[in-house]
Amino acid sequence: MDETMNEPVRTRPFAPFEWLLSGRYLRARRKEGFISVIAGFSFLGIMLGVATLIVVMAVMNGFRKELLDKILGLNGHILVQPLESPLTDWKDVADRISQVPGIRLAAPVVDGQGLGSSPFNAAGVFIRGIRADDLNNLTSIAKNIKQGSLEGFDEGQGVAIGRRLADQLSLHAGDSITLVSPKGAVTPMGTTPRIKPYKITAVFEIGMSEYDSTFVFMPLAEAQAYFNRNSDVSSIEVFTTNPDRIDSYRKLVTEAAGRPVFLVDWRQRNSTFFNALQVERNVMFLILTMIVLVAALNIVSGLIMLVKDKGQDIAILRTMGASQGSIMRIFLITGASIGVVGTLVGLLVGLLICFNIETIRQFLSWLTNTELFDPTLYFLSKLPAEIDFGETLAVVIMALTLSFLATLYPSWRAARLDPVDALRYE
Repeated sequence: MDETMNEPVRTRPFAPFEWLLSGRYLRARRKEGFISVIAGFSFLGIMLGVATLIVVMAVMNGFRKELLDKILGLNGHILVQPLESPLTDWKDVADRISQVPGIRLAAPVVDGQGLGSSPFNAAGVFIRGIRADDLNNLTSIAKNIKQGSLEGFDEGQGVAIGRRLADQLSLHAGDSITLVSPKGAVTPMGTTPRIKPYKITAVFEIGMSEYDSTFVFMPLAEAQAYFNRNSDVSSIEVFTTNPDRIDSYRKLVTEAAGRPVFLVDWRQRNSTFFNALQVERNVMFLILTMIVLVAALNIVSGLIMLVKDKGQDIAILRTMGASQGSIMRIFLITGASIGVVGTLVGLLVGLLICFNIETIRQFLSWLTNTELFDPTLYFLSKLPAEIDFGETLAVVIMALTLSFLATLYPSWRAARLDPVDALRYE
């Protein structure tokens, strides 16, 4: 009986009284209002940090995905250019390449620059000659025709232009656009510019301002005549079923060409652009992580002040039999609750913003009467957001880890508090 009375009191981890005391410490009383204010700012900091991280990462992912889809939807994954001699045998080369497994389209093209004009305005344009069947196989164009049609594209001398270019020149399907090329007829007085009007058969809108404001598609045979091509083409745009496996296609395409060619894949053509996006994305992640870190440091300061304020309570609990582990767990629960709730609310807010990002952008643009996402600067006409759940999970785990680490030192100090020193002057 006496031996049982002398045994130390043992409490199981995270006992109900530990949760009860933690909850009471989180509910502010009048004299502890300042501590509660610090806890509130810690909660807001973690919530905003997590939400901002999720939104920014989703927008960066969406920005990259949309750009990649639009760039690769219009330009070939592999560009086949001639070596030693012009591509006069482009029909045979394109047929052989199109038979390679994994190649969905090999489109011969004639590229050139010119000036597009109307009675109202003029703008620089990029003219691409292409066969009608190949143009119809480019879903980014064929599925985004806003005016007119691509029917009979090869039969006449019509062209397809981008929506932004049409708006800039105040033109519509059925109107005529005058194209001016510096490479015209050769005369005794020199080369004269070639000026020729073309009927607009279709107006497309890809959603990428750089393409919608510059591209003009012309029938291949007409482009060859317009640019003085002697039955040859500039290059062959090759589209694959899986752009990420581009290395495995390069050797097959080279062998299938059956003649000296020079290959440039989409990574080489856009390496600077996508590398800059990746660097910006990583830097933004590091900068925004600092918001969560600052909020976690607020938890540290708030808990240290709470420990100093509750020194007498801790001493009484220790004299009543509470172990050091119990005291430490009480303050661990108190601090971690701020971090966990802040992280979960931040996750919910971040997801809600991501799912409604374009609506929010339009509302803020209307409210401030400004263009918050200028398509001419950011290439895209809409603000994209692509949630990567693995990335989002990493953000949540990072925030929870920082919040937990922030509670360790104040909780350890509370557990190490000597009851005798705490009650000596009471």
